[in-house]
Amino acid sequence: MTTMDAAPTTAPDEDDRLRAGTWALLAALLRRPPTAELLAQLAAIDTPPAGEGGALAAAWQDLRAAAAVADPVALEREYHALFIGIGRGELLPFASWYLTGFLMEKPLGELRADLARLGFERQPGVCEPEDHIAALAEVLGLLIGEGSAAAEGFFAHHVEPWAGRLFADLQTAESARFYRAAGRFAEAFLAFERQYGAMPALAPSSVPAG
Repeated sequence: MTTMDAAPTTAPDEDDRLRAGTWALLAALLRRPPTAELLAQLAAIDTPPAGEGGALAAAWQDLRAAAAVADPVALEREYHALFIGIGRGELLPFASWYLTGFLMEKPLGELRADLARLGFERQPGVCEPEDHIAALAEVLGLLIGEGSAAAEGFFAHHVEPWAGRLFADLQTAESARFYRAAGRFAEAFLAFERQYGAMPALAPSSVPAG
């Protein structure tokens, strides 16, 4: 996604910058297999000692440990089996699928209307529909990082109703190894986001312009 004119309304504080960075990390992990460089960065992240910091800190530790032993070549195969496959992957990481049981349904149309209002457009060469979880995580990271008032509504309407089920499915997927830890981390961060903003659900296609 690229943004044209989703203007900020407040200056983001340190918490918002960390949240934006975490959504950007999830976008990177879910868009394609992580590179050796990203794995090294994850393995080097400072996390609180065991038993401190709650569920999110524990999930960070699990993700760091998984990154430290992950093999990029094996991760290519794992990602392909989970999200691409022959015909289709083990999981379909799209909002329409999780909300309706079908691809390219009403949730995608509502999302496209809100993205247009916010000034986002799909990058050239991107084939997946805009309701792919990586695209949604990328948009959230941008909105939060810009201090946009639209972030809360976007999360409430387009991410919160279904992403938790995807992240839970990742943790039990037959093909998942590294992505089990990624799913635990994503689920813990989603719970943190719910608590952080008390984000009210909006009516369809009513995300306020940033």
